[in-house]
Amino acid sequence: MVRAIVGANWGDEGKGKITDMLSKESDIIVRFQGGANAGHTIVNDHGKFALHTLPSGVFYDHTTSILGNGMALNIPVLFQEMRELVERGVPQPKLLVSDRAQMVMPYHILLDAYEEERLAGRSFGSTRSGIAPFYSDKYAKIGFQVSELFGSRDALMDKVRRVCEIKNVLIEHLYHKPLLIPEKIFQELMSYKEMVEPYVCDVSSYLYQALQEGKEILLEGQLGSLKDPDHGIYPMVTSSSTLAGYGAIGAGIPPYEIKKIITVVKAYSSAVGAGAFVSEIFGDEADELRKRGGDGGEYGATTGRPRRMGWFDTVASRYGCRIQGTTDVAFTVLDVLGYLDEIPVCTGYEIDGKVTTEFPVTSKLEEAKPVLEVLPGWKCDIRGIRKYEDLPENCRRYVEFVEEKIGSPITMVSNGPGREDIIYRNR
Repeated sequence: MVRAIVGANWGDEGKGKITDMLSKESDIIVRFQGGANAGHTIVNDHGKFALHTLPSGVFYDHTTSILGNGMALNIPVLFQEMRELVERGVPQPKLLVSDRAQMVMPYHILLDAYEEERLAGRSFGSTRSGIAPFYSDKYAKIGFQVSELFGSRDALMDKVRRVCEIKNVLIEHLYHKPLLIPEKIFQELMSYKEMVEPYVCDVSSYLYQALQEGKEILLEGQLGSLKDPDHGIYPMVTSSSTLAGYGAIGAGIPPYEIKKIITVVKAYSSAVGAGAFVSEIFGDEADELRKRGGDGGEYGATTGRPRRMGWFDTVASRYGCRIQGTTDVAFTVLDVLGYLDEIPVCTGYEIDGKVTTEFPVTSKLEEAKPVLEVLPGWKCDIRGIRKYEDLPENCRRYVEFVEEKIGSPITMVSNGPGREDIIYRNR
């Protein structure tokens, strides 16, 4: 069976923990989109980790980790991440890399940084990981597939020269930076070949065989619904689809094989980067929630940037769950809210004097004001509780209020950063 784990909102929902936890009962974990531009924080018996490229299930001996064709594959980052895991006592991951995956090139990272510098105050808040230039090249058909490393060296060198001609026009005349040297880029590609060769695989064929054998496959998404380039807060989005539906494409499996879509929803809101954020809070209120949130504070796992903070947004979360095709909701970081006397929840948007509960397009979203309802807090620490009925009454009311508003069943409640900090709700 295939399950997908995806985010409902802006990312940062705690997908890494849920993937790590569910990997125990999985055989294969697949990253199907995105690259090293966002991270998943994992806390387990080995310690605390921020993964950027590897799937969050790499900590189990019995799992195989796959980087699918839909990913933006930064090979040096991947192998640095692998080395760091092993140095900290994690067993060498069983890794497969799709021969159809495309590689983040050194100039993608340069061009990303150059463009953010050029845009200055009008920038998109990029992590400068090369993601937008990478996907631009992929769809302009001037990207480099892993498989090309193992073809004709002359053909590869010829392509590198042709691509550098295009890039150097931009670099010279728009950014006024040093030109690319094709021979240097070719040598870097040869170093990538040496690193990745033992792991390259026809992943689609491998997964087809695994499905025939009844293997348990977990698809791990990056970021969340609101960062999808089609259905998110465009243009302040990422450059690959963050939806479970893309999991079939980015892994190379039939769409009908995805039987469960576990959408991770945070008990409050947070976001890294620019873009509309209706329930955002500021000042001391935001600082206190940021300080208490996540595991050691709400800061980007990749960039270290302070996350923007907000109250739970039922409008955005219901939309995010709907667009994912949610079958189960994993509700995370509920324990963080235990310090509050009262907990505001955004249950509607006021736009042009009218209240709506439907998530609008970006131009309308930027005009929206939050409509808040206030629920009573529970004023205690809920870490360590393992049964839903043992949660304080006001805590259960909060969960059930959110569940009703988002219209999807909350079947898992996370009340701490560790694997064991999870409550299953029997429905």
